[in-house]
Amino acid sequence: MLVLCIIVAIDMAAGTGRSWLPLLATGPALAAATSRPRGVLGVGALAVLLGASIAFRHDMALAHLSVVLAALVTVTLAGTLTSALRARRERVLAAVRSVAETAQHALLQPVPETVGPFQAAVRYSAAAAEARIGGDLYALVPTPYGVRMIVGDVRGKGLPAVGTAALVLGVFREAAYDEPDLLDVVARIERSLARNLGGDDFVTAVVAGCPEPGRLEVVNCGHAPPLVIRGTEVTAVEPVHPTPPLGLRALSEEAPRLQVVPFDDGDQVLLYTDGVTEARDADRAFYPLAEGVTRHLCDEPARTLAALHEDLLAYVGGRLHDDAALLLLRRPAAAQAGESAGAPPVADVDGAVAA
Repeated sequence: MLVLCIIVAIDMAAGTGRSWLPLLATGPALAAATSRPRGVLGVGALAVLLGASIAFRHDMALAHLSVVLAALVTVTLAGTLTSALRARRERVLAAVRSVAETAQHALLQPVPETVGPFQAAVRYSAAAAEARIGGDLYALVPTPYGVRMIVGDVRGKGLPAVGTAALVLGVFREAAYDEPDLLDVVARIERSLARNLGGDDFVTAVVAGCPEPGRLEVVNCGHAPPLVIRGTEVTAVEPVHPTPPLGLRALSEEAPRLQVVPFDDGDQVLLYTDGVTEARDADRAFYPLAEGVTRHLCDEPARTLAALHEDLLAYVGGRLHDDAALLLLRRPAAAQAGESAGAPPVADVDGAVAA
């Protein structure tokens, strides 16, 4: 409509509108990108009327006028068809997004604000923003053996990665309820992946649990180390004995080890995927996660992760290029009132000091 108005204004002001008549076709052409078919037809009809009026005003030759009007009609019909096809694709895309959201809710179930005596929060961003789902995975479930959680990253992208993530989460949710020992939970996931994954596929993951007050158990299978937050101090729980990712046990003699970490009043633990730590700014510098946590830390995990996620997006310029998951668990100070504040140093099952 703006283009049509400009041409009419030029004709009324300078009397040279006839030389601009071919540009009337841009009206219905542009309308096809934003309007519905009826809107395109309306703009096209208006362009034809304006073109005929300007041509008659300047006594344009009938042959020239016929060519201009034929071009306007052709562009209008083509734009109407394009608009109808675009509207159809938008409906299909909306349906696909709806299915993807449903799949995400089934696969990555929402985490409640409180789980047992703990506060919890999750932030997840898929690199494929249109699908809103990717290869990163997380879960947090209350069990007879305490709260247990997993955060992992599937090798690869697309539907195969989503299928592997669904497999891992399904086995974890079942094993977490059945197995008293956290290492047995990891072993069941490993056996399932060994039966179902290809030779080059694997999953890095951290499986953790809080079986009793003051105790956090961690099993790290080739994943980024969790961050334990005490006050304003952020400490990475590095594995004492590095072990391969899930699905690659057959290629290594190293078995996963259980680490025990003190987890007292007010302590928090952050599990995350490499989409967070490998995010880069314009100078190709990695995102400083520990510093970001310190800046945005508060007593509400949901607020902490919301601020941390916004900070991460601002750092990379607005959009992540890899899937990113953050899971934060906090033990409120009142949850252990009257309990002993003492806790052993971080150790694996063999008693080796880890931190």
